[in-house]
Amino acid sequence: MAQRASRRAHARRRNAVIFAAIVVAWLAADQATKAFFERFELGSVIAGPFFGVFDLVLVHNTGAAWGMFGGMTAALGVLSLAVCALAAVYLFVFAPDSSPLAAVGLSLVVAGGIGNAIDRFAHTYVIDFIRPVFIDFPVFNVADVGVTCGCVLFIASLAVEWARQGREG
Repeated sequence: MAQRASRRAHARRRNAVIFAAIVVAWLAADQATKAFFERFELGSVIAGPFFGVFDLVLVHNTGAAWGMFGGMTAALGVLSLAVCALAAVYLFVFAPDSSPLAAVGLSLVVAGGIGNAIDRFAHTYVIDFIRPVFIDFPVFNVADVGVTCGCVLFIASLAVEWARQGREG
């Protein structure tokens, strides 16, 4: 019993360090890139295309992906912060001995969610600048990359955990 409590406390501390470091670093990268691109003219192609994959163009997004919920910036900002809070509560309260992979995934989701929420409340739009050129896809930013990759990593961590539990019986 004491050994399990010690493992759980160690995992919680490890995950807190991972979480804090990634949230701070990813949020800083997100806000720095947005500040850089905000200097350019709206709609102008800043650079690219790069390798036929993407170019850089400044876009202000007042909705969600693909123009959904346009003009609902404040509500989307509140929803984003609520999801971030739920992710942190899950990691530290409901699953305190989660894997490092789960901590990385959830920290990327939280960092991205906070980054886009900052935009929504400070500017009433999200600053996007990465535009795929080989496919019809929404323009996105570093925060969006964090949310997407974080979700994939978190789901992968759950799959690994479920498989491990299945082997243990």
